[in-house]
Amino acid sequence: MYKSNGIRHKTIYKAEEVVEQFEVVDARYTESERIFRVQLWKYNPCYFAREGHIDPVSLVCTFKDNQEERIEMCIEEIKYLLESSRQKIAVEVNTTLLSTYWQIGKIIVEDEELHIGDSDYKKQSIRQLSKVLTTEFGKGFSRSNIYNMCQFYLTHKDVQTVSGQLSWSHYCEIQNISDKQKRSFYEKECINSHWSVRELRRQIESSLFERLLLSDGDTNKEKVLSLALKGNEIAKPADIIRDPYVFEFLGIPEDKPFLESDLEKALVKQIENFLLELGRGFMFVGTQQRVTLGNHHYYVDMVFYNKILRSFVLIELKTTKLMPEAVGQLNMYLNYYANEVNDSDDNPPIGIILCTDKNSIDAEYALGGLSNNLFASKYVLYMPDKEQLIAEVEKVLDNWHKEET
Repeated sequence: MYKSNGIRHKTIYKAEEVVEQFEVVDARYTESERIFRVQLWKYNPCYFAREGHIDPVSLVCTFKDNQEERIEMCIEEIKYLLESSRQKIAVEVNTTLLSTYWQIGKIIVEDEELHIGDSDYKKQSIRQLSKVLTTEFGKGFSRSNIYNMCQFYLTHKDVQTVSGQLSWSHYCEIQNISDKQKRSFYEKECINSHWSVRELRRQIESSLFERLLLSDGDTNKEKVLSLALKGNEIAKPADIIRDPYVFEFLGIPEDKPFLESDLEKALVKQIENFLLELGRGFMFVGTQQRVTLGNHHYYVDMVFYNKILRSFVLIELKTTKLMPEAVGQLNMYLNYYANEVNDSDDNPPIGIILCTDKNSIDAEYALGGLSNNLFASKYVLYMPDKEQLIAEVEKVLDNWHKEET
């Protein structure tokens, strides 16, 4: 209790349980001795008390609806410092771990090279190393992990090519890929897209590298090298297209009939996995977005926005093969968005028809000559045949080499 301007104030610290019931009275008709104001203090005044007294500034700091900006700023600054320090420490620990594993791999590989003629030496050395290191340093030195360290060195002979942005678990997944260019692609794309280990594993299993190479039907050596060196660069609408799209995460049996609305609901339910499959830069806007022309209402199945291309992306879902009327309908939606929805700094919208099948000749004539960015891609409900996709890529590259010679 304290007195200010002749009026008594009863203060309550907000973390305390208030058990008293106060009567609200009209000060005009009540004796002054019975009147006092109740204030809720933000901070416990005992924290600021010195020899039983509270200084005026500390008192003001505690009043309700009178937050002390200096304290709030101090708290936010400390929180930012702690979060930054935590992240910095995590990066430093990860970088040190990767460097250590690389050096261990280097020592083992160079030692094995001195005993090339002894076929059993590698197995014996790794077995003995695993036993000794586990006894001395604990977990992390199983035979399989020591073998991974050796592979880590062999796939990254220059330690400068090792990125601290990826964890050891990421590298264990990537180094199992034998093809150097494919391995480089997944490493770069993992950094660019901030994939978790689970997401990286899924993209490898779904043959993303091969699907990107085959998406526009123009696979060549330059495209392979570009993907390997830079990852999937997104500079134009065609760069976000994949063919096929893989929806294995929906869990829909391949032979089960379903409606377009069922597919849409399933994709929304698994929106995080769908965004991963769509690629970098996609943000979900909504489903069944209305387009009004005259007195007629139409609805776009799914609308996204790609922040890299700064474009709306309109997706139409079809449970049949590509039909010409679907192209005309989506083209109409694109014209509407370009004129009625786009802001001045937005680029032209992009349209994608996802269908179960498409004939290359039909697609060429249906999509040809349009001024809008309109694409058609096939989708599958299962993981694609990796060997078949690899064979298709190699076939295209072989043809390219023959034409070159």
